[in-house]
Amino acid sequence: MCKNTKIKYKKDLSPFTKADAKSHKIICTELKKLTDYPVVSEESYNFKRERKIKSRKYWLLDPLDGTKEFINNHPEFTINLALISNNKPILGVIYLPVSKIFYWAIKNIGAFRQNRKIYNYSKRKRLISTSSRFHRTDEDINFFKKNNIGKPKVFGAAIKFVKLAEGIIDIYPRFNGSKEWDTAAGQIIVSEAGCKIVDLKTKKELRYNKGKIENNGFIALRNDISINNLII
Repeated sequence: MCKNTKIKYKKDLSPFTKADAKSHKIICTELKKLTDYPVVSEESYNFKRERKIKSRKYWLLDPLDGTKEFINNHPEFTINLALISNNKPILGVIYLPVSKIFYWAIKNIGAFRQNRKIYNYSKRKRLISTSSRFHRTDEDINFFKKNNIGKPKVFGAAIKFVKLAEGIIDIYPRFNGSKEWDTAAGQIIVSEAGCKIVDLKTKKELRYNKGKIENNGFIALRNDISINNLII
């Protein structure tokens, strides 16, 4: 974790460390050995020249998701990697460097923690939700109150998605601030584990390569829960 490392800030005021840069460099180098697909990474993305990727398939990478967790010496940060095909993730990996646990999924194959298949079999009526340690908003709090959801479980970074896939939680709302590299790996993992991510604007699953890297607000939840039954 972060120990006496120099912290810089991007134009959007999000923190950046040497670990972000090193992770980006190592993963991008290895991906280029595997395929000739382009790599879209948080640490090399040009926000001033946002545009669609011309390649039908490309890698979408967040080299260190949860930099604030990392800076504060909290172990819940991740590395997120997804393979996008025709605007949808078809493969995803979420790696927890501190615990050395990785979650992964392949379209129509399933979702896994290491080599064990995972699936959300929960049928709970009293929903268990999750919330961010550093990014909780009034909108989140109001959503929990309106839907009679108790105190949410707090998880860092993309760990929220894998907890949904494992059935530890039932629902994860995110009303603002996420980017495509934050969600793509999580989306294929939860999709293969009996869950879904619904775009609150389109009421459909999140799409990728929109030409704008920011996501609309979304709710990730079990497949048997209708978003129409929630008060948003």
